[in-house]
Amino acid sequence: MLEGPKFTGIIGINNNDNNFYEFYQKLGENSNMSVDSYSSLRAGNGGGSVAMSVDTSSVGSNDSHTRILNHQGLRHVNNNYSTANSVNHRGRVTHHLSDDAMAQALMDTSVPTGGLENFEEWTTDLRKLNMGPAFAQGAFGKLYRGTYDGEEVAIKILERPESDPERAQVMEQQFQQEVMMLATLKHPNIVRFIGGCRKPMVWCIVTEYAKGGSVRQFLMKRQNRSVPLKLAVKQALDVARGMEYVHGLGLIHRDLKSDNLLIFSDKSIKIADFGVARIEVRTEGMTPETGTYRWMAPEMIQHRPYTQKVDVYSFGIVLWELITGMLPFQNMTAVQAAFAVVNKGVRPVIPTDCLPVLAEIMTRCWDANPDVRPPFSEVVKMLEHAETEIMTTVRKARFRCCMTQPMTTD
Repeated sequence: MLEGPKFTGIIGINNNDNNFYEFYQKLGENSNMSVDSYSSLRAGNGGGSVAMSVDTSSVGSNDSHTRILNHQGLRHVNNNYSTANSVNHRGRVTHHLSDDAMAQALMDTSVPTGGLENFEEWTTDLRKLNMGPAFAQGAFGKLYRGTYDGEEVAIKILERPESDPERAQVMEQQFQQEVMMLATLKHPNIVRFIGGCRKPMVWCIVTEYAKGGSVRQFLMKRQNRSVPLKLAVKQALDVARGMEYVHGLGLIHRDLKSDNLLIFSDKSIKIADFGVARIEVRTEGMTPETGTYRWMAPEMIQHRPYTQKVDVYSFGIVLWELITGMLPFQNMTAVQAAFAVVNKGVRPVIPTDCLPVLAEIMTRCWDANPDVRPPFSEVVKMLEHAETEIMTTVRKARFRCCMTQPMTTD
């Protein structure tokens, strides 16, 4: 176990507290977890959608009657691919991917292409698919940029584990469920499903490509400078409307965070990563589950039964990000943040010049009591009110957050 003195930055917490060590042990069980500082992070390549790998997370609810969309993520691909230098050949991979076994397995014309059970109309015509560079990968798959019938797309390829038939069967079921989910979700603020297919050795899912990358990538490029208030509220509304739609279908996203919110050319936001099995574009210097702790509701951190209100909690943190431009719990590791949220009631500091309606939304959304958190239908109305107020009274308002440590409050 890591020594106590290495865990600095928890506000009002004695690092020698036995509860802290017990909490860390619980988080670290069977996870190969490491704790790194945010300063060691490297931003991922811009753009894309979110890919998938098999979810083995134990965070969940056995008592919920709502269908759950799980999470698990892996690591970035470090490469020097340049789409400008890649020559696409219709229906084939680029020459840069000639030694990429997964891309070759998908595009091999000598092997028949399988359709999508109950969703045959969504079967990808591989003759129209051009494979570009990979920009994320995990234990069971990779995410590529490419084009489909002339449109820029994100291509996820999952590898069938030959040596583990039981896992392969589980992945097949998850692939089918994901196709069902993506084919069902149709909303302006939900990433658009384009198609998918099966090959003997791989599964493939294709979605629209977001040139603007994720909200987190965008904020990192701005070096944590705040977004113009009008734009921040507009983008928050995009997320809230998309989540209102998701919850209306009886679904839980369960991993709502700025990494999974994609920016399109008109600056609109679309929610991504609805997969049951996914590759996550990681921007946290530790295991993917711990990276999500910054946005995770306390009941999920504690592995207690939960409802759709976990997404509302996460939205409150996302709204704070959009308003301040900063990483939540920036002065803590993700594990420290989780401990502080659960045991000390710590939340991000709301700027003193924040519009009261926005401050109210955040504080209600991240309340420790899920019953206090508003449904997204109410969040949308509150944000629409905020948008009207901004347009009529503070059109040129912009938050100038010159915030000093601590970055959280309890």
